[in-house]
Amino acid sequence: MSQKNSDGNRSARERLQQQREREKAREKQRRVLIVSAAVVGVLGLAAVVGVIAANTGGDDGGSDKAGPVVAPTGSIEGDKPAIPTGKADAPSTLAIWEDFRCPACASFENAFRDTIHELEASGALKAEYHLATLIDRNMGGQGSLRAANAAACAQDSGKFTAYHDTLYMNQPPEPDDAFGDNAKLIELAAKVPGLDTPAFRSCVEDGTHDSWVGKSNEAFQKGDFQGTPSVLLNGESIFPTKGGEQISPENLKKWVAEANKGKKPGTASPAAG
Repeated sequence: MSQKNSDGNRSARERLQQQREREKAREKQRRVLIVSAAVVGVLGLAAVVGVIAANTGGDDGGSDKAGPVVAPTGSIEGDKPAIPTGKADAPSTLAIWEDFRCPACASFENAFRDTIHELEASGALKAEYHLATLIDRNMGGQGSLRAANAAACAQDSGKFTAYHDTLYMNQPPEPDDAFGDNAKLIELAAKVPGLDTPAFRSCVEDGTHDSWVGKSNEAFQKGDFQGTPSVLLNGESIFPTKGGEQISPENLKKWVAEANKGKKPGTASPAAG
């Protein structure tokens, strides 16, 4: 009788323990779903990562070899070099400072890509991409530089937008310097029709635009930016918020529409990209 009671008590304790474990698992899953929804809904994680990836001084992450500054075809020069996309006479400008190794930049691009392309196609918006090498400096490696040079090479071929998007859709984990391998960048170029040519390969392997990327990164270092991505609409920061409103595809469209009120959409084609 005593043994039966003991076995019964043991079974009850085991059932209670199993129930507690199930409740813990359900609570953990609930929290994961809540956090995931928040990240997807308002891009909160990207905002946090972007702010954390702030300037910390030190090496500028540029190329080890000095060389002449060779600007990509149709690039914007001056003290803030950039690669333009969209219609050149669009009434609003979206300036994006980004790093191809930056996970927050990938979050931004993957969430806003379709919206930006839509606004560009309508003539409402043009974009200017400023390429930085922040992650190379902070974590070591040359993936930021190598990918930025390859993107500039794609600009020479009129394929910047497609290759830019391909890089972000295939971005490796931040500690993985896979983009530091030119062979990987050339492999990804095969995903863009017409890009993988001898001229593109030579440009990538020779680091033709390394010094130009270094110049762009220097402008980032001198700018009053907290990290990547830094996104400005007509000179006003909109990432992660603008006027107390969280950035979202819907709000970006609204902000552009407000800025363009009474203005004609652009019709001219950019030089390249």
